[in-house]
Amino acid sequence: MTRGIALLVAAQFVSGLADNALLIVAMARLHEEGQSMWLAPLLKAVFTLAYVGLAPVVGVVADRWPKARVMLAANGLKALGCMLIALGVDPLLAFAVAGVGAAAYSPAKYGLTAELVSIDQLVDANGWLEVTTVGAIVLGTMLGGALVGPLLADDLVPELGAWLPVGAPLAAALTMVLGLYVLAALLNILIPASGARPHAMQGDWRALMKRFVHAQGVLWRDPLGSISLGVTTLFWGAGATLQFVVLAWAQHNLELSLSEAAYLQGMVAVGIGAGALAAGRWVTLDQAPRMLGLGLLMGCCVPLMTLVQSVAVAVPLMAAVGALAGFFIVPMNALLQHRGRLLQGAGESIAVQNFSENLCVLAMLGAYASLQAAGWPLHRLVFLLGAFVAGGVALVMWRHRKAGLGYLPLKEEQP
Repeated sequence: MTRGIALLVAAQFVSGLADNALLIVAMARLHEEGQSMWLAPLLKAVFTLAYVGLAPVVGVVADRWPKARVMLAANGLKALGCMLIALGVDPLLAFAVAGVGAAAYSPAKYGLTAELVSIDQLVDANGWLEVTTVGAIVLGTMLGGALVGPLLADDLVPELGAWLPVGAPLAAALTMVLGLYVLAALLNILIPASGARPHAMQGDWRALMKRFVHAQGVLWRDPLGSISLGVTTLFWGAGATLQFVVLAWAQHNLELSLSEAAYLQGMVAVGIGAGALAAGRWVTLDQAPRMLGLGLLMGCCVPLMTLVQSVAVAVPLMAAVGALAGFFIVPMNALLQHRGRLLQGAGESIAVQNFSENLCVLAMLGAYASLQAAGWPLHRLVFLLGAFVAGGVALVMWRHRKAGLGYLPLKEEQP
């Protein structure tokens, strides 16, 4: 691992750690305000709304300026969202501000990865990136659970409650999260420039929209690009919903508190990290389409949650689902980055990916929140989620075979 990749991985790990801790703390703030907990999925929804609305802009920005500096500015917006919650701003609005930062951060991060390594190192680099991303999910979720639990008692931090509108424990939690964003900013500053030539940026909105629509069409029409974009879109939409399904299931079926449920939800991320590391070690880029069957198996495993009534069984099941997901998604992400960089700018292709993925996230979280508000039982929602994942991957596999693509060799030249 080069110094540049090591610093990139470290910076995104710390920033992701703060993101996931902030989600749990924001959920606790909703509870502190007496809000209905079916609003919790909307936190994730408003966070990802920026990925969709700003997609025509953030990809071009990532290719126009040094990507490490774009990451630094985006990290500052995330920190601003954290401070707004501490100042008593509505958690949904504050988390939406953090989402703007995340939307700008992602194409810069993944685009810089494609610029810093060669094609034969791309899957391995993505493996490390996913491992540390998942590590941030695990530790960030657990940290958030600890911060909203009994770790920070009122008598330990009474002074914070005196000058902030939020409760003293939440004020202390938000201060710790803000410290993580500061550390991530320091790491961003140390990332070396990749030397990639910046792209020109259109000056008006209509030109940006026209360019973005064209970029969407290029990736969706490309045989390998459409496969990887289709399954990653499906995966991240389902994964965002699964995060809240696991939290609700752990609280209702296993009778765990929000803090304890956050630890169990982190086991999914542990499995993803293990699967991502294994994929980076054993899967090459040209083998990526062969991983589609693992996505189908993952979807079939999700409904097994409804049969589990003990934590001892839940932990390995969640880890197994995560391992299948990690081994499946890392090669697909690497394939999409490679094809996107060949077909257009690295940052722009990631923005296209973020747009499609987060549009799916918004649709699925909206559907989940609506069905939950309508009183659908949890076991029915779990079965529906598993069927959606399995059916979607099966459709992609069918299209792949029907097109007769086989396992195409990947070339470095422009298609």
